[in-house]
Amino acid sequence: MFLYLSKLLPLFFYPLGLACLCLLVALFMLWKRPRTATLAIVLAVILLLSSSNGWVSCLLVQSLEWQNLPSAEIPTAEAIVVLGGATKSALPPRPTVDLNEAGDRVIYAAQLYRQKKAPIIILSGGRIDWNGGGPSEAGDMANILTSIGIPKEAIVQEPDSLNTYQNAVNVKKILNSRGIRRVLLVTSAIHMPRSLLIFKHLGIDVIPTPTDFLISQSELQELSSTPKAALLNILPDVDNLHRFTSALKEYVGILAYRLRGWL
Repeated sequence: MFLYLSKLLPLFFYPLGLACLCLLVALFMLWKRPRTATLAIVLAVILLLSSSNGWVSCLLVQSLEWQNLPSAEIPTAEAIVVLGGATKSALPPRPTVDLNEAGDRVIYAAQLYRQKKAPIIILSGGRIDWNGGGPSEAGDMANILTSIGIPKEAIVQEPDSLNTYQNAVNVKKILNSRGIRRVLLVTSAIHMPRSLLIFKHLGIDVIPTPTDFLISQSELQELSSTPKAALLNILPDVDNLHRFTSALKEYVGILAYRLRGWL
């Protein structure tokens, strides 16, 4: 039930879904209560404009991503844990497994392994049955890693997790069974704060090793580098809306997990 509710939350909390609700209210109220309809339209416009400009989206994303900036020298550990959400299964017409924008997680894990930061890679992620089916995300990530030369014996799959909390719980079982105490946690920088809180709450000694940064120092500087840039970043942009929604999703997730006692 929680999984279904977590997929319905965007309709009520995220800008696009909330703006659509406002417009639907305006549509039904247009003839009987035009003042209410006008207010709903104004609210929808404000929501979309405020969440799709560069200033707001960049700063909101930065507030998450820059909490765990990588150190100059990554320490060694007993395992590298990679969270799912980085692949698209090899379903037709895809000829093979694809990496999505978060695919940096898989590549970064391979780099850490080749740097001898840990002897094994634990891949955690299942596949929601209504989300296209196919193999687990752990299986997909394993296919990518073996195709770029990571040995199969260095890969451990955890294919049952459907959210971040389950990632941590199921990974902990693997760690306990193998006597592993210290791990490098690899996930997208925007997802790291929530992931880190969950893993630490479960008593796992975890070192954050974020990747897939959406906001860099140069991108922040570009916001106000020139008057033209400052103006252009106020204008609505679909990429900004997506980044704002991704960051808001993490904050909503942190709140929801706290209410459930998972953090």
